[in-house]
Amino acid sequence: MTDEAATTPGPPPQGPLSGLLVADFSRVLAGPYATMLLADMGAQVIKVEGPPTGDDTRTWTPPVRDGVSTYYLGINRGKRSIVLDLRDETDLGLARELASRADVVIENLKPGGMARFGLDFASVRATNPGVVYASISGFGSGAGAKVPGYDLMVQAISGLMSLTGDPDGPPYRAGISVFDVNAGNHAVIGILAALRHRDATGEGQQVEINLLSSALSGLVNHSSAWAAGGVVPYRMGNAHPSVFPYEPMPTADNDIIIAAANDRQFRKLCEVLGIPDVADDPRFVRNADRTVNRDELRPVLTEQLVKRGAVEWFELLVDAGVPSGPINTIDGGFAMAERFELDPIVEVGEGDRAMPTTRNPIRFSATPVSYELPPPQLDEHGAELRKWLSGDA
Repeated sequence: MTDEAATTPGPPPQGPLSGLLVADFSRVLAGPYATMLLADMGAQVIKVEGPPTGDDTRTWTPPVRDGVSTYYLGINRGKRSIVLDLRDETDLGLARELASRADVVIENLKPGGMARFGLDFASVRATNPGVVYASISGFGSGAGAKVPGYDLMVQAISGLMSLTGDPDGPPYRAGISVFDVNAGNHAVIGILAALRHRDATGEGQQVEINLLSSALSGLVNHSSAWAAGGVVPYRMGNAHPSVFPYEPMPTADNDIIIAAANDRQFRKLCEVLGIPDVADDPRFVRNADRTVNRDELRPVLTEQLVKRGAVEWFELLVDAGVPSGPINTIDGGFAMAERFELDPIVEVGEGDRAMPTTRNPIRFSATPVSYELPPPQLDEHGAELRKWLSGDA
C-alpha cells in the first residue's frame, strides 16, 4: 500500500483489499467490471473519464433508472469519478500523478495508446516501481494490436458463435458480452496474483489480458476438443456433445432442464420418472452409452415427462438429487435466488442516491464485501481529487 493511497479523499472502504489504490483508465465493460469487483472488496478505485461524456456506457440506453443507463449502473459502483482530458497538459499531469501513487493501474486502450500520454507501463514504473499494471486488449499487443476489441467480434472470431444456435440454423451470439466478463474476471485474478508477488518481492509487473485468449480459455471442453483431440465441435442447439440427458426436455406445459451428468443421477432420474428398468438397459447404462444412443433414449424420457408440468417435475427431481431447473426469464432467475436465500439484490449508497444492485457473488467469512458508494455521476469527485493530486488537500 502506498502512503498516498492511505490518504485518498473520502472514508476508506472496508474489505480484504482495503488500502489499495486503483487508477482506472478503462471504459465500457471488461475493465470497469474488474475494477468494480476490486472496489467491492475494499480497494479505492478512481475512475478516470474523458470529456465530454465520460464512459461510453453512460449513453447506452435504454433501459434507464432515473435517466441513467442501467448498463453503466451495473458495473461502476464503489468508484470515484474524475474527468481528465489527457490532451491537456494540466490534466495529463494529474493523470500521471495518480498513476505514480496507485497500487494498480488498469487500462483498455488499444495497445500502445497509453504510451502517447506517458502512461504506459514503462513510464509509470519509472516513478512507481511497485505498480501492478493491467492492460486489457482485444487481441494482444502483437500482430493483433491494430484490431479493435469488441465482445461480439471475439464471439465470432473465437468460434463461440459457431457453437451457438440450432444445428441447421445460423450462428448466434450469446445473450451477454460473455468474453468481456471473462476477461474482467481474468484481469482480477491476474492483478491479485501480481499483488501477491509484489508483497513477496516488492516488485510490480504488467498483467496482460486479451479477449481472444480469454475466450479460448473460456471455451473449455470445446477448446480441448480441438487442441487435444483435433476435433472441431459443431452447433448442437441445446444439446451437449458428451453428456445426455443434459438439455431442455418437454413436459406437460413448459420445457425443463435436466442435467443428469453421471450414472447415479441418471438412475435417480429413471426412478422418479417411474421407469427404473431403463437405467439397466445396456444402451443406457453408462454416460457414453446414453450419449451415443440419445435418439433412442430421448423419446423414452419424454413419454414420462409429458405427464406432469415443469414445476412439479422440478420439485420431484430436486428432492431426489437430480439436477434440473425451469427455464426462467431474468426476473424468474432473481426470484429463484431469493427462494434459495442468496439475497441477490443489495442496496448501494444512502439517501436519495440509494439504489438496488446485483450482489457480488463472492462471500467472505471475515472480510465481507461492501456497497458504500453508488455508481458515480460524471466528475462527481473531480474537485476533491484534483486538490488531492495537486497537493492542495
